[in-house]
Amino acid sequence: MRFTVLALVRMMTLNYQIAQRLEEVASLLETQGANPYRVDAYRRAAITVRSLREPLSVLLDREGLEGLLRLPAIGDRLGLTIRDMILTGRFPMLEHLRGEMDHVRLLKSVPGIGQVQAERLHHDLGIDTLEELETAAHDGRLANIAGMGPKRVAGIIASLGARLGRVRGELRPEIFEASVEELLDVDREYRDAVQTNRLPLIAPRRFNPAGEAWLPILHTERGDRHYTVLYSNTARAHASGRNRDWVILYHDGAGHGRQYTVITSQQGALRGKRIVRGREEECRAFYAQGTLRSA
Repeated sequence: MRFTVLALVRMMTLNYQIAQRLEEVASLLETQGANPYRVDAYRRAAITVRSLREPLSVLLDREGLEGLLRLPAIGDRLGLTIRDMILTGRFPMLEHLRGEMDHVRLLKSVPGIGQVQAERLHHDLGIDTLEELETAAHDGRLANIAGMGPKRVAGIIASLGARLGRVRGELRPEIFEASVEELLDVDREYRDAVQTNRLPLIAPRRFNPAGEAWLPILHTERGDRHYTVLYSNTARAHASGRNRDWVILYHDGAGHGRQYTVITSQQGALRGKRIVRGREEECRAFYAQGTLRSA
């Protein structure tokens, strides 16, 4: 396979950009009090990427994910992270650490969804993740969005099936999906730490013109899952006055980022209880089991 000099320069520039991002994650994790072993893993991965003598994209094309995993200091988690940066240009973990996660931009990355549709999906339907978008595509809610005809919805379902299905096939189910019991426990840890002022504060880049460091951030672990936890800093959370109630949990277990939102339920039998949005039935079962145990 032959490349022009300009093409090779561009591909090697991607190596440099990925190394920079990995180094920035390491620095932010260190500043925010994360596990030192995790900090070191990102630093060593950055050194590997920066010293590589060929473009990462060429290695991925030639050898696939296995080629990335054979690199020094690149395990399953970082191999998948680097692969996704090459293919999509996005690094959700870094966006979370910076406090700049843009859910509308994430939704816009799906073919068939433009700016207007992405904003309506986020603000009107409360969709923050690709997994939530996939659910809404199947249960008919997308049909209520202007411009979302049957053909476009079918295209979105196909695109998400390929994008999410690829990751699901690479991960063990127990790593891919956390239980509601675990998620609610992480939420409890975060809110307890906020109340006792035990967390570092970051200055989110979005909705923060004064650059104030006000957003508490927690790094914690449950088995193979490394969680980054912080209040929701979205337009919808601020507009509804829930930016000190909605809590975003992001984990990068086994390489694939997974995001959850924990809120205080405002209706039904779960009113006043902390629940994982989109997993209400599991939360009902969890609280019912707790009632039975205490009876």
